[in-house]
Amino acid sequence: MGPLSGLKVIELAGIGPAPMCGMLLADLGAIVLRIDRVEPSGLGVERPIEFNLIMRNRDTVALDLKSKPAIDLVLRLVQQADILIEGFRPGVTERLGLGPKECMERNPALVYGRVTGWGQDGPLAKSAGHDLNYVALTGALAAIGRAGAPPTPPLNVVGDFAGGGLFLAFGILAAVIEAKRSGTGQVVDAGIVDGVASMMTQFFGMKAAGLWTDSRGDNILDSGAPFYDVYECSDGRFISIAPIEDKFFLSFVKLVGLPASTIDMKRDKRQWDQLRRTLADTFAEKPSQYWCGLLENTDACFAPVLTMEEARNHPHLNARKTLIEIAGIVQPAPAPRFSRSVPETPRAPCAHDPDNYKAILSRWLPRDELTSALEIIAATSKSAFESERSF
Repeated sequence: MGPLSGLKVIELAGIGPAPMCGMLLADLGAIVLRIDRVEPSGLGVERPIEFNLIMRNRDTVALDLKSKPAIDLVLRLVQQADILIEGFRPGVTERLGLGPKECMERNPALVYGRVTGWGQDGPLAKSAGHDLNYVALTGALAAIGRAGAPPTPPLNVVGDFAGGGLFLAFGILAAVIEAKRSGTGQVVDAGIVDGVASMMTQFFGMKAAGLWTDSRGDNILDSGAPFYDVYECSDGRFISIAPIEDKFFLSFVKLVGLPASTIDMKRDKRQWDQLRRTLADTFAEKPSQYWCGLLENTDACFAPVLTMEEARNHPHLNARKTLIEIAGIVQPAPAPRFSRSVPETPRAPCAHDPDNYKAILSRWLPRDELTSALEIIAATSKSAFESERSF
């Protein structure tokens, strides 16, 4: 089930963008086997596995990758895979004996996907960092925030998950298509800085054209424009408006009860402050529910600002089943949608369970290799995976 049905993926356990990529591929039908640490790594935000939702939808086997037999077992699994995903610092998998050279000697058609913050080369390649640092370097962070305020961290959606995990998945699938033609795999180097910079392409073009300034809160899409912003209502809740085009703005002001001449204020940046005050005063007169009733399902380019808890109950998201419940936990459904090869509902994330190892490995290894594989896992099960700091 799903458009990626039949693809087999080895995921070396990590945090952030690598498991996000694994989830994206698994959600669309790929068979993903996560090679986990024997003991908790202490990396990232620790939580019970059932709440670590980007770990959903794959099987997990724990191995001590300090052990040569365990490395040999991973290489045997690689022989059966189409894709390998890893998110360590440059050089780590090479030192483990699981670098591109070793893996592609076993499987020349393998697509070896690597995601790091800074990329595999360059002066910062081996330096530590996190999502916020990578977004900062690209110019994206400096552009996010209100006038007179510091840059605003955009969660880790922009860097880890979009610039990293999503671009890694995109690059991997492009390489898989090429490998089907050529018969030869390749390494995909997904640097988060590269992915975020790619997403900034439009803004680099606008800046070059003189349509974007480096001052936060001074541009159309960064809260500078009063017609592309959020406003507080009389009940303390917020609503969003975004009627950028004149035809949508005219529809908006008519519904709100402002004169059509208000469009002259929209078109003249010198009057934006006055327009902002007018809109703020207007929305402050009524509760958010009033504005929802008036402006939703119109061309006013409107939506209420909802919490995650509220989003699950919105009629539109309910109708599309954008948020689903798996094992009692509400979470986003697989995306995007497909007309024919519809993915199955994801399985909840689960910890590695030695009782399931035989069934898991039977999907990867010939029957005559299962016993030796299980013996290797048992022999290394008490070892701790070496912390990333020691690499």
